[in-house]
Amino acid sequence: MEDFFFYRHVKLLAFELLSLTPSSSDPPTFSRKGMPVSRVESVGVITSRDYKPSKFLKFTLDDGTGCICCILWLNHLNSLYFSRRDPGDIQLLADVARRFAAEVHIGKVARVRGRIGNYRGEVQITVSDVVIERDPNAEMLHWLDCLRLSRQCYDVMKRTSSN
Repeated sequence: MEDFFFYRHVKLLAFELLSLTPSSSDPPTFSRKGMPVSRVESVGVITSRDYKPSKFLKFTLDDGTGCICCILWLNHLNSLYFSRRDPGDIQLLADVARRFAAEVHIGKVARVRGRIGNYRGEVQITVSDVVIERDPNAEMLHWLDCLRLSRQCYDVMKRTSSN
């Protein structure tokens, strides 16, 4: 039961994400109240954007409780990390990442999903997908989801696994 949330995208508010406890392992893992977490989903307003063509898009997501640094890698075609994969798959990943990057603009409300990481001592999301929200209530609905899941699911799972 300990790893129940480890491979799922856990909906968290920025203050919860920024307060995750990192481990000293390499690569570092993170935990929320003792429960291991590796993937996250968050919704907020894009407040900064740093674009380096064919390298990365770094942007900040502000949900009202804090700001989360997000990194979307755009170097799929020239990265050694992807060299063992099928060229067709790599091209598809690169195209999807470029499409996501084209949609990310300051002032837009975005839903971001990805892996939790640590860069220079700061928690960040390594983005796997971005959706620009059209519903003006998306951010508030995410808040309500996070509160409900925290009370009825995440904290309950912690209590049952410690018994």
